[in-house]
Amino acid sequence: MQTLQELGEAVAERRKALNLRQQVVAKQAGITPESLSRFERGRGAEFGARKLLAVLAVLDMELDIVPTQPGGMLDDLRRERSQA
Repeated sequence: MQTLQELGEAVAERRKALNLRQQVVAKQAGITPESLSRFERGRGAEFGARKLLAVLAVLDMELDIVPTQPGGMLDDLRRERSQA
């Protein structure tokens, strides 16, 4: 996954696979159903780490942080900026 929208889609997919409604997951995670809905649709810019971790715990999911190889979009932008 490389975007918050993809992360939201993965959460929605897992929630649906578990046959859980947004209202149930949101209540157990201590957030509003509207907040979860926005996040699942990629519109939750204010969706912080605490909320994300709470939702992942309800869905029995975890977030792994792994290093990536240089050459991603950010590196390309930095390279272009330094050449300009």
